[in-house]
Amino acid sequence: MKLNEFKNQLNNMLGDLHINVNSKHLSKYKQNLRIEGDYVISYQTKVAKICGNILKKIEWNVGGRTTSPTTSKHINYVAKELNLLVK
Repeated sequence: MKLNEFKNQLNNMLGDLHINVNSKHLSKYKQNLRIEGDYVISYQTKVAKICGNILKKIEWNVGGRTTSPTTSKHINYVAKELNLLVK
């Protein structure tokens, strides 16, 4: 079994516990912000994708909202922590 296959199977088994073997830990916003693989997750929504040295915003819509001050703060924080350019 390849490592990525193993990680995916493990993530599927642990998904309900919100544990991800690809996740990166951030020092702030621990309850509502995480990175899983290449994606920035704010609350339960994918809001950005890491593409090399760029953090690319993803269009999202939750309850009719497509932007929020908190989401912007989360995206900018991740970009600063990982030294990425936001686009």
